[in-house]
Amino acid sequence: MAETVLSFVLDQLSTFLREEGPLLGGLRQEVQFIRDELGHMKAFLREAEAKEEDAQPRLQEWIKQVREAAYDTEDILDEFVARFARHRATGFYGSVRRIFSSIKNLRARHRVASEIQSIKSRTKCISEGHQRYQSEYGISAQASNSVSAVNNTTWRYSRDDALLVEEAKLVGIDQPKKHLISQLLEGDDYQLKVVSVVGIGGLGKTTLVKKVHEDPEVRRHFPVRAWVTVSQTCEFHDLLKDLIRQLHEEGKKPVPQSIESMTATELKKFVKDFLQQAGRYAIVFDDVWDVEFWNTIKFALPESCCGNRVMLTTRRADLAAVGRFVYRMEPLSVEDSRTLFCNKIFNGGTCPGHLMDVAKGILDKCEGLPLAILAISGLLASKDVNRIDEWEMVRRSLGCELEGTGKLDRVKKILSLSYGDLPWHLKTCLLYTSIFPEDYEIECARLVNLWIAERFVEWREGMSIADVAWGYFSELVNRSLIQVTKVFYEGMPNTCRIHDLLREVILLKSREQNLVTVTTGQPTMWPSDKVRRLVVHSCSSDNTQHHQQGHNDCFDHLQSFVTVGSTNPLLSRCLLSKVSESSKLLRFWI
Repeated sequence: MAETVLSFVLDQLSTFLREEGPLLGGLRQEVQFIRDELGHMKAFLREAEAKEEDAQPRLQEWIKQVREAAYDTEDILDEFVARFARHRATGFYGSVRRIFSSIKNLRARHRVASEIQSIKSRTKCISEGHQRYQSEYGISAQASNSVSAVNNTTWRYSRDDALLVEEAKLVGIDQPKKHLISQLLEGDDYQLKVVSVVGIGGLGKTTLVKKVHEDPEVRRHFPVRAWVTVSQTCEFHDLLKDLIRQLHEEGKKPVPQSIESMTATELKKFVKDFLQQAGRYAIVFDDVWDVEFWNTIKFALPESCCGNRVMLTTRRADLAAVGRFVYRMEPLSVEDSRTLFCNKIFNGGTCPGHLMDVAKGILDKCEGLPLAILAISGLLASKDVNRIDEWEMVRRSLGCELEGTGKLDRVKKILSLSYGDLPWHLKTCLLYTSIFPEDYEIECARLVNLWIAERFVEWREGMSIADVAWGYFSELVNRSLIQVTKVFYEGMPNTCRIHDLLREVILLKSREQNLVTVTTGQPTMWPSDKVRRLVVHSCSSDNTQHHQQGHNDCFDHLQSFVTVGSTNPLLSRCLLSKVSESSKLLRFWI
């Protein structure tokens, strides 16, 4: 997303003006103007991007212009630092070197100044578009600063998780259901007990908890019950009113009209008083994203001595930890995945022998994610079971299917919710994992060091840059976006991976932002005329000739060159020969 790029560059601009300001001379005012104008656009951009997929081409083009202007600004800053912001030598020889250096760099300084002026002019034009679209699309900077201003479709898609899983009888749910029911019914009756269910989006957390909540035995033990959907976009005031309505309707009591004029504090007190008089209760807060939500709502939930229960579903491990019991939901087993797949396509029958291999390839891609299995099954149900080529086409094109607007668009949107909830610096770090091939075991320390080398990690007072970077890693693990696969005996993470379908979403967004361009050495059309990070995956020597023939490729803005696996050195040299001398370049071998 352009907002991620813009946030990164704005942070760099502020640091640049602070540390290199004296060297800028007359250009300082222009750089300050660029920073201020991009800063004004940032808040608007957040909501504009939420509407980007459904927006007119003009708004999409404007977002692209902002992103490219931010990238080009970063390039100019890097060139300025590389050419002029070096350590100044002292003494006689230092003076001589400075004189020769100033003569040598005069033309370069003029070119940098010219490019800064060009960026300033572009920024003015983009800013005019910002003012025009702000009124045309009814987006205000103030509104886009609030969480509630995020496109409300996120709530709808987050609930599609449960609705889609309900389309078929979910397999593998009986044991987790029994386990959770026992946690609700057992234990201390003199303390409020919170039970949390945590896991990546699409695992069926909502469906599982819904079946527990509606179980006859649970209903008998808890006469006062309510189900509250929280999601990313909830308004706390409206959520409390919804809770009050449910509690009254459950008890067959009229809903008091006075709640419409109450403040949030008054509503919390109303809920607490009602629950204290009502008896034993069980309340579900589904799809919780923010720890602050729990820190606020818990004051409306009385302890009493009735053995009250609260259940939370969340994607965040830190939030789940507020519960006395945490159930980490796991993907379906291979057997259960196959059963769910066949239930949906073959009405409980078995998969024909000629489709077994391609079906296995598709299920391997789903990695036990019920949402994905059901969505892809729905797609395959319309295919001719006698045409193996149609199934093979679906298997090969799952990444492209996620870009469409059909059944797999739901999967993309649900997985994208976790990405959208990240702060901008974590978005950049997550998208950078697209440099690794599918099913690659990523060394955690190497990934963290790459983030540092690419300058994705912000400096924080009192912390080393490595500690900050490991904090980023822990946060992405905590949000179920990175899966740790091996740990050292001290408990430190050793290797990690990304869920295959989540990786497809990351690849889509990485391409949208032109953050990473991946090649295997095959002839390719670059997604942009400005390739910024070129990654070469394992490839054969036969591909070198193709790139030697493609002599028109020139990487003027390349920032880093990464080779992953056993890559042909001739191809690497061929690609590097196309890098412009003006490009700064980081080279990594993985």
